[in-house]
Amino acid sequence: MIAFFQSARCNFVSIILLYKITSFCLRAKYLHLKFQEFVTRFGKSFCALLLRDLMVVTADPRYVEELLSSQKHVQKNQLYWLLRDWLGDGLLLSYDRKWQMMRKIITPTFHFKILEQFVDVFERQSRVLVQKLSALADGATAVDIYPHMGLMTLDVIAETAMGVCVHAQQDSKSDFVQAVKDVTNIVATRFIRPILAFPRLFKLLRPQQYEKQMEGIRIMHRFTAKIIEERRTALQKKNNASTESATSAEMLDIGLKPRMALLDVLLQSTTTDGQALSDAQIRDEVNTFMFEGHDTTTSAISFCLYLLARHPECQRVLFEEIRNHFGTDTSRPIKYKDVQHLTYLNCVIKETLRLYPPIPVIGRWLKEELVLPDVTLPPRTNVLILLWQILRDPDVYAEPERFWPERHLENNERANVFSNIPFSAGPRNCIGQKFAIFELRTVVVQLLRHYELLPSGAPIQPSIKIVLRSKSGVNVALKKRAYV
Repeated sequence: MIAFFQSARCNFVSIILLYKITSFCLRAKYLHLKFQEFVTRFGKSFCALLLRDLMVVTADPRYVEELLSSQKHVQKNQLYWLLRDWLGDGLLLSYDRKWQMMRKIITPTFHFKILEQFVDVFERQSRVLVQKLSALADGATAVDIYPHMGLMTLDVIAETAMGVCVHAQQDSKSDFVQAVKDVTNIVATRFIRPILAFPRLFKLLRPQQYEKQMEGIRIMHRFTAKIIEERRTALQKKNNASTESATSAEMLDIGLKPRMALLDVLLQSTTTDGQALSDAQIRDEVNTFMFEGHDTTTSAISFCLYLLARHPECQRVLFEEIRNHFGTDTSRPIKYKDVQHLTYLNCVIKETLRLYPPIPVIGRWLKEELVLPDVTLPPRTNVLILLWQILRDPDVYAEPERFWPERHLENNERANVFSNIPFSAGPRNCIGQKFAIFELRTVVVQLLRHYELLPSGAPIQPSIKIVLRSKSGVNVALKKRAYV
C-alpha cells in the first residue's frame, strides 16, 4: 500500500502512523484544531493505514469535487455504521439502488410549496421559545442557548416529520424527549472514540451506556411505530370518506397536499415495483429525518446567535433590516416570503455556516477505485472530508477566521462551488438544507424582533461530536427590545 502511494509522485500522501490518528481521536474534544495541525504539517491531504484499509483525509476542494460529484461513490464512511441500530437503512446510511429509490421518494417533501407550509411551524414554535426565554431576558444573565434551541428544534422536527406535537419545550422530561437527548449524546461520544464504534466493544467497555442507548432507541422506535399506525389509520379513513378538503392547483402539480408531514408522504409512496413501503422502511426514514434535522439545526441557530451577540455592529445592521421589513408589530406572523429576500440575514447565515458548519467532517467509503487528478485511491478507502478547514481556507477566504457577513455580498473569484459546502454537495448533499435554512432564518428573525443579544458568559469552545457543539456552552445574554 505504501509503495502504491510512493509511486504517485504527489504531496497527497504524507503517511502517518495509525496510532497518531487513533490517539488524537481518543482526545478529540478539540478535533478541529488537531486536524488543522495536521493540515499545516502535512498539507491539505494526508493519509494513514487503518488495519488493512486506507484512511485518506482531505481539505482540498479539487479532490472533494471529484469525490462528491461522483454518482458511484455515495456510500458513507464506516464510522456512520454506529448509527444503524437507531436509523436502520434510512437515507443517511443506505446506498446504491435503495438510496436512489428513497431519495426520489423523499425529495418532493422539500418542494418550496411544502416548505412554505412548514414556515408556519417554525414561526409558532419559535414564539413558544421567545415566551420561555422572557424570564431570562434581564440583559445580564448568561444563557446557554443550545439546550433551549434543542427543545425547540425537536418540536419543529417532530411536527414536520411525523405530524405530531411532542411539546418538548413544555415537557423536557418526557420519555421520548429524554430518549432523543440520551441517544444523541451517546452516539456523539462514540463517533469521536473509534474503539466504541464497534458494538461488541461498546457493550463490553461501556455496559451502562450501551443499555441506556438501546433503551432510548426502543423508546423512540415504539413512539414512531405508534405514530405510523395512527397516521396510517387516519389516512385510510380519509381515503374512504367521500369528502376531501380543497387542494390548490400548485400542490396538485407536485402530487402532494398541504401540510403533509414526511410520514404522510412515505405512507402514500410506493417502491419501483409498485409495493407500499413497509413499516420498517417508513420508521427508518422518519428516524433519519429526526436525527438529521434536530441537532444540526440546533447547532446552526445557536452559533449564529452567539456570533451576533459578539458582533454588535452586525447585529445592529441585521435588526435594522428586520425592522424595516416587519415594522414594530412583533405579533405579525413570519411568512415564507418575508424571510426569503432579507439580504443581510442571508449573508449572516452563510457566514455562520462557513465559520461553524453543523457537520464539520463528512466521510465516504470507496467500493471502487477513485481516479483523482494526480493519484488514484484504491477500493476500501475511507475518506474524511474536512469541511471546517475547507470553509476557513486562507487561499479562498480573506481573513478566514473573521465573522464578516458582507463578504457574501460580492463574488469571490478565488472560490468555486466546492469551496463553500456546509451541507455537502453533489448527488448526496443534504436533502433538508432548504428546510434548515428557512428554519434558521425564521428563528433568528423571531428572536431579534423580541430581544437584543449581548455578549455574556464563557466564550465557545467548539467540539466536534458528529454535530458541532461547544464544551463551554453557547452563551448569550438577552435584553427585551424597546421599540421607540
